Parts: sequence; C-alpha cells; structure tokens
Amino acid sequence: MHVQLKVNGKAVTVDAAPHTLLVQTLREHLKLTGTHVGCDTAQCGACTVLLDGRAVKSCNMLLAQAAGSEVTTIEGLAAADGTMHPMQAAFKDCHGLQCGFCTPGMVLSSISLCKSHPDASARDIREGLEGNLCRCTGYQNIVKAVQQGAAALKA
Repeated sequence: MHVQLKVNGKAVTVDAAPHTLLVQTLREHLKLTGTHVGCDTAQCGACTVLLDGRAVKSCNMLLAQAAGSEVTTIEGLAAADGTMHPMQAAFKDCHGLQCGFCTPGMVLSSISLCKSHPDASARDIREGLEGNLCRCTGYQNIVKAVQQGAAALKA
C-alpha cells in the first residue's frame, strides 16, 4: 500500500503493509526515532506526534489513517538553523525532563494543549497532559515548562 503524507514539512510516500502503525512508519521507514514506543497501548504518550496540528498517539493509529495529513515529530520542531522551538527551550530551561524518554511526547502534547488553551492554568495543564506519563520528574517542572512555553508562543 502506498501512502502519501507530509512529515516535518516534507512530502513522503511510504510503501507499507495495511496494518502498519504510524509509529512504525516514523521510526522504521523514515528513521525518525525521536517518537518513542513505550507501552504500545496508547497509555503513556511517548509516541505522541502532531497530526494536522493536533496531538495523537501514533502507536494506535494506522499509517493509512494519516494519509494526506501533515505529521510533525520532535525532529520537525527546531528551526532550520537549529534554534529550538519555544516549547523545547522551555522544557530545557525549566528542567522539565530527566531521562528524556517521555519528553518528545510531552513537548508535542504541550504544543497542542497551548494551541487549544493558550491561558491554561497549572491545573488545566496537569489535566491536559494526563495521557502522558513521566516516571522521573514529578511533573512540577513540566507544568512550569508548559507555562513558560505557552507565554513564549503568545509573544
């Protein structure tokens, strides 16, 4: 099956079996390994990407479901000159990461959250990110990072 989509701003055509998951396509076919596989059941959020600007868990989405869409992975956020996206910079500045395994999914989910709730409170952020699990940080610095990133996105 041939599927056309746009990944990180580039048009791609992927030849894959009908049962191929979006996360498999990104990691195995396109070698974009920043999208992590954690639970394989859409519970942890490590596989989160932006699909047409909305956060989705790529481990329970078929490639065919993404046909014709625009997918943004963590690799697609930084500017061409390497400047980090404001949300990436906020996670770095606020120490919103430790081991880093959940970070790509957290960052992409945070961007989606801030688009739909630009003035989210700390409670809104915690609720908005409840589908993304982190085993290291305790979430306090993640909330601070999302607040700082949201402010930078509004500026």
